[in-house]
Amino acid sequence: MRDATMHDSDASTPDANAPKPVVIVLHQPHSTAGHVGRLLQARGHTLDIRRPRFGDPLPDTLAHHAGAVIFGGPMSVNDTDDFVKVETDWVSVALAEQKPFLGICLGAQMLARHLGGRVYLGHDGLIEVGYHDISPLGSDGPCASIPSRVYQWHKEGFDLPRGATLNAGSNGAFPNQAFTYGAAAVGVQFHPEITYAQVCRWTGNNPARLTQPGAQPRTDQMYEHTSSAPIVQYWLDGFLGRWLACGR
Repeated sequence: MRDATMHDSDASTPDANAPKPVVIVLHQPHSTAGHVGRLLQARGHTLDIRRPRFGDPLPDTLAHHAGAVIFGGPMSVNDTDDFVKVETDWVSVALAEQKPFLGICLGAQMLARHLGGRVYLGHDGLIEVGYHDISPLGSDGPCASIPSRVYQWHKEGFDLPRGATLNAGSNGAFPNQAFTYGAAAVGVQFHPEITYAQVCRWTGNNPARLTQPGAQPRTDQMYEHTSSAPIVQYWLDGFLGRWLACGR
């Protein structure tokens, strides 16, 4: 299932000035890195795509990479699957080497769990699906100027880990929406990478999810994407630049 274009053995590029690749951890056979991948490639970074769920190994070091991103998925960090534990434990590589690490949704929950935080279901079956309001808390780091309207697709949230800084919150069932830890680790509960095609696919393939409390109707999600997504993508472009600059 591995579809990366490079391997650990050829991670070093002959051009010492070329941007290093970024590890991209995905959880479905046909998942993509969305706008995160597009913007990283626009900066010259190769996407080193790994799917540990389907047998791909994760690198022992990020010395040959600019950073790593763990994306979301339908599974829970509370599941007992081996790959969930492998990915959660692997977060320690980025933290120890002070390499830029970004966890999105499930990836943020893995970062929180690795740091000792609890990951929990929303009360009374409440979920967040579609565009929802969050409250940016101000930051001079990579999470500066987070948009206040973002795309969500989750039924679990996480406690803020000890030693982490909360960068965006919410008055709803999931109060922790974005946090930073250490020099270069970031977790976001929302999906800044989301594309219009992904909104269409996720909502079309999960009609039952859209009947749960906290889900925005499908037509509203698709309509609002045209106005809210460009704002998030503009922020994401600046975020990725600041985030990559945090690495050693």
